[in-house]
Amino acid sequence: MKKVIVLISLGILGFYLIDIFLGIGFGVPHFTNGVKDLYLSNSKDTLKVSNVVTAIVVNFRGFDTLGEVTVLFLASTALGGILYKKRHHVGERSVLFPASQVVMSGAKLLFPSIVLLGAYVFIHGHLSPGGGFQGGTIIATGFLLMLLTYRNYSVSHNRLVYFESLAGILFVSIGLVGYFSKGSFLENVLPVGNMNELFSGGVIGIIYIAVGFKVAAELTGIIYTVLHEKD
Repeated sequence: MKKVIVLISLGILGFYLIDIFLGIGFGVPHFTNGVKDLYLSNSKDTLKVSNVVTAIVVNFRGFDTLGEVTVLFLASTALGGILYKKRHHVGERSVLFPASQVVMSGAKLLFPSIVLLGAYVFIHGHLSPGGGFQGGTIIATGFLLMLLTYRNYSVSHNRLVYFESLAGILFVSIGLVGYFSKGSFLENVLPVGNMNELFSGGVIGIIYIAVGFKVAAELTGIIYTVLHEKD
């Protein structure tokens, strides 16, 4: 009986997917005056942001980005809760092959550059390809490098929680300021500046900095938890 229900459900789902696919109308001219033109014009003229993707993700559809950050936070919390009782103490992390002096020196040399690159990516997310998620991930890889290289390298859990909480509060606070002042969540309330300048785009740059810190803290916490799991 279960197999019949599954087959019927898959058949219904497949029918609607095929119907939607055939209804796209490949090769048929579509309307030109739509939401895409609104995004393109407002990104350049209203927000003074050269990266249209950033304007869409952080401003026009900023509430979706808040949802994505929330999902990442919940996933990080769930993983931490599952592995909490299995974590080693800092000095007990097993390393099968201790890194050589060359590798340790290289990691120590690269770590500040990786963190600086990650910060650059999310600070300039509204000017060039990149953003908070990408920059935060880069910073987390820097901590991964140090954790894999040094046997007793540790990351302060309290500091990760502090930065993550502060970034989340900043994100939501900016959104609420826009809502109460202009009636829309994450609506811009700051001067937009000039195109292609660092201080442009209004609240977009600040939001990406908050997202960058939050993603970096959450991913670093996940990496630290996984690496300290007992066999």
